[in-house]
Amino acid sequence: MPRKSKHIVLIGGGHAHVAVLADWIRHGLPAQRATLLTPNRNLRYSGMVPGWIAGQYDRDAGLIDVGGLAERAGAQFVLGRCTGLEPDAFRLRTGGGQALEFDIASINTGGIGRARGVLGDDRRLVDIRPIEAFARQLAALGPQKRIAVIGGGAGGTELAFALRNWQDADPRPEIVFVTGSDGLLPEMSSAVRRRARRKLTAQGIETIAEDARLEEGRLMAGACDLEPVDLIVAALGSAAPDWPGESSLATDGEGFILVDRFQRSPSHPHIFAAGDVAARSDREVPHSGVHAVFAGPVLARNLRAAAAGENPHSVYRPRWNNLYLLSTGDGGAIASYGPFAAQGRWVARLKHAIDSRFISKYARLAGTSVTS
Repeated sequence: MPRKSKHIVLIGGGHAHVAVLADWIRHGLPAQRATLLTPNRNLRYSGMVPGWIAGQYDRDAGLIDVGGLAERAGAQFVLGRCTGLEPDAFRLRTGGGQALEFDIASINTGGIGRARGVLGDDRRLVDIRPIEAFARQLAALGPQKRIAVIGGGAGGTELAFALRNWQDADPRPEIVFVTGSDGLLPEMSSAVRRRARRKLTAQGIETIAEDARLEEGRLMAGACDLEPVDLIVAALGSAAPDWPGESSLATDGEGFILVDRFQRSPSHPHIFAAGDVAARSDREVPHSGVHAVFAGPVLARNLRAAAAGENPHSVYRPRWNNLYLLSTGDGGAIASYGPFAAQGRWVARLKHAIDSRFISKYARLAGTSVTS
């Protein structure tokens, strides 16, 4: 019988690793020893952040106690950040100077913000990634008079609505929403875009389909000078952290960890990765939280197989489409599923039910209570 691996290290407490920890709670550790290394005890579910801004949830709603999940699973919980990986030496370094050795490692740290690389630097600029830092910064700043939201995807759209309806703001913030030259919600159907555009207009949110930039301390969109602006919120997607590219791991052209269909590094088969930090070599998978959530159970099965000395066999195959529920900040929401669209308060109730059930499932496993 193959020898069970001695030590698995999970690097990062993202959604894929939440599913791995849930698997370990239900079925036992696949290795003699396991460790979770992550800089935050709690994972903040980004889907509930717009609801918090608009006053629909408490600030701590949507937290998943990944430390509690690790402890319930029988894994060691280490609060810290990976700053360097030596895959050939089966070792990693933490920000505190600690070295951790492993037989198998799995990486689910998420990406990092790319706003300053795209727009330029400015003291008013707040990137939504990482989401925990964004929530802390926003809470410390409080409502602002005029806010620019940069990025026309689902995240930017929800934040434009949420910030317009910022809880306790009187008067409501003025929002200028700079979608970029690709326009509003380019990955969604025309029916969804029409509904979102009408709702943006109804709420008095100015929308500009130009690329934003910072130029001599001023925020520009095309030829438009958007000043004065008190806060710039950037929802421009993920960039790769530096440390994977500085290791001997195979990465793609943008520095994301390259993985095969089994979420396994082609250069180092004892290293796995999922979520925003990873890029599939066999197909394009967008950097979106929904894919990290669905890839999690697949990663759990493959880690269990690898720990038993077997070849991994599970493959995450994205669905032809996913259901997206976009909160409009005023008690309503817009549903998107392929070419189909719907809108209303019933969609917001559906979103609340799905989000609450998702959080409650992991709260029960961790033995913690849910904040509403």
